Amino acid sequence: MAAVDRPVMKPRPVYLNLFAIRMPLPAVVSILHRASGALMFAVGIPLVLCTLQRALASPESWAEMRQVFQSPLAKVITVVLAWAFIHHLFAGIRHVLMDVHVGVDLASARRSAAAALVLAIVVTLAIAVRLW
Repeated sequence: MAAVDRPVMKPRPVYLNLFAIRMPLPAVVSILHRASGALMFAVGIPLVLCTLQRALASPESWAEMRQVFQSPLAKVITVVLAWAFIHHLFAGIRHVLMDVHVGVDLASARRSAAAALVLAIVVTLAIAVRLW
């Protein structure tokens, strides 16, 4: 029977509301792992390379960069990028452990996801306190 000829049991949704779907914690950590990697790639690497270039250019340009990093906006960006790096690190360690079949059952996966999320937030808060 062709796909067109088959009767539809339930009407398909008109739209998919992603905010109404309750995702499990391991899925949220996995999505944040991808988002943090994209954030580091799109913003973090260019910022670090620009800072390094300015640091190596001259002492005056490095002093200008240090002045730029004293602004509150730059500190917020630094904290967000620090979170991205730390979360990506902890979630990456979690994914590597799961690749070697450590913690793949449901209870362990939930605990490791919660641990990665909480550790990333705690370490990021410690960095934010130190930065300000």
